[in-house]
Amino acid sequence: MDEIVNKEESRADELPSRRTFLLRLAVFLNAIAITVFAIPVIGYLLSPARRIAWLRWIPIGNLTDFPENQTRLAEYVNPFKKPWDGDTSRIPCWVRRESGDNFTVFAINCTHLGCPVRWFAESALFMCPCHGGVYYADGREASGPPPRPLYRYKHKVEAGRLWVRAGELPTLGQPQA
Repeated sequence: MDEIVNKEESRADELPSRRTFLLRLAVFLNAIAITVFAIPVIGYLLSPARRIAWLRWIPIGNLTDFPENQTRLAEYVNPFKKPWDGDTSRIPCWVRRESGDNFTVFAINCTHLGCPVRWFAESALFMCPCHGGVYYADGREASGPPPRPLYRYKHKVEAGRLWVRAGELPTLGQPQA
């Protein structure tokens, strides 16, 4: 009989108590919850460093492609495209060459709801087909619902080519250049 009691006592020593099991389970579940919560927080804290890595200078054409005092539609390929992006990886923009190396590069999107604006050379205006937004040739809003001028891309002229800072589309949250 003593042997049976001793075997049961030794088995009881090997198995954790219910309290120990529940404590370990609670610690494990809390560790998972903390990890799930921490991932987006860490991503948010590291996002400025990631954003810098996502910007790149992309050529959009030779200077001869853009005559003086004219606005032309240009296009560049997003340098961070994925195989499934298809045609959406091609980003259009409006390029206005004032004179010499003086350019303005506008995003194609209306600042009201993001519809693509069109350039009308006859009236020297950008017009939005969605809600009647109108912009002057320099991108300032002329009439309609747009809350601000057309978004502008950072650009540079180098080695006879026009380059645009790509990888980030301008938004309302950014100050106007």
